[in-house]
Amino acid sequence: MPTLQVRDLPEDVYVKLSMIANEENRSIAQQTIVLLKESLGLHINNKLRRRALLGRLSKMKYPKTDTIDAVKLIREDRER
Repeated sequence: MPTLQVRDLPEDVYVKLSMIANEENRSIAQQTIVLLKESLGLHINNKLRRRALLGRLSKMKYPKTDTIDAVKLIREDRER
């Protein structure tokens, strides 16, 4: 993973970043990543991520459940 180093960061920015990180129980580095992702539009909230996943799952094709006989499968397995 690449590393980013920032020099000459204004004191007020550092203090505010430190306060937010402390409130969110994150390190300053973790909080900086979160804020950068949000500002660049790369942060997808959980609700949108779940919606996208459910959309992909609904498009997938699954075998019909009536074609699978569980009893038959268990008997076959026991006979081995």
